[in-house]
Amino acid sequence: MAQDDPRIDPPRVAGDIDQINGFLDYLRGSVVLKAEGLSEEDARRSVLPSPLMTVSGLLAHLRWVEAYWFGTVLDGRPDLAPYTDEDPDAEFRGAVEIPLRQLVDDYTAQCADSRAVAARVGLDTVVPFRGEEVNARWVLLHMIEETGRHAGHLDVIRELLDGTTGE
Repeated sequence: MAQDDPRIDPPRVAGDIDQINGFLDYLRGSVVLKAEGLSEEDARRSVLPSPLMTVSGLLAHLRWVEAYWFGTVLDGRPDLAPYTDEDPDAEFRGAVEIPLRQLVDDYTAQCADSRAVAARVGLDTVVPFRGEEVNARWVLLHMIEETGRHAGHLDVIRELLDGTTGE
């Protein structure tokens, strides 16, 4: 990859919120790094058995996951994601119509919004969730898991696309 690495190492000594945010932001940067420099064709090309597992599809999915957990769950906004009960993977499919640069920009903007929500509510804020409750700490930790899992998918996809490997 010819571009600069957008990731910043998480702090090794810090409070909970700084370390949690640091790890999540590092993974968010990894997602962007794996998408940078790809052609539109490669960003949409499936190299794994699932046709949904493309760089474009994963960027769109992660954007909407961020919007759901931070915007809808923690901030009470309507869920505007393109998926439905009839097509729960619509964000993956719809990504083929969106230019890669826009997908990266939309993801980056959504992450900035998510950071703002997390900063505003703090770790211990509890909100209703599917007849139970969830706190912001759980949402942030879940997003580390979700983003890390898909960053791993992106590592494999990128290597299969053009041989690019790295951290």
